[in-house]
Amino acid sequence: MLRTTKTLMLVTDVGFVLYFSVTGMGLIPAAWAFADYTNPLMVDWNWSFLWIDLLASATGLTSLWLLRGGGTRGEPLMLVSLVLTMASGLMAIAFWTLRGDFAPAWWIPNLYLLLFPIPAIVRLTAAGRRPAPTSG
Repeated sequence: MLRTTKTLMLVTDVGFVLYFSVTGMGLIPAAWAFADYTNPLMVDWNWSFLWIDLLASATGLTSLWLLRGGGTRGEPLMLVSLVLTMASGLMAIAFWTLRGDFAPAWWIPNLYLLLFPIPAIVRLTAAGRRPAPTSG
């Protein structure tokens, strides 16, 4: 499971950076944009995710770097990244639900952000609850 999580994290964390780069350069075609994409309030809403998404990417990519070679040093940062990613997806899904906007093109990626971290979060938090081995 950890190998799959690492792959999904890498794709997601690079994807966050690419998404905001493409958005900042105005390269998203209107047909792919969410409802009211040019509304200044919606533009601000979209950019409000920049910091949580980039923090998720920074902690995620750093954790992957620390985990290379099979160590566990990066697991605390991995947990932070996964929780931030999940929160980002949840915030977007909550917003689209409140608006009554159920466009699959935006729901699917945000459900992915919300759901893919769950198994690894469970695994990482369960590992933290295991008693330390006793010597003697």
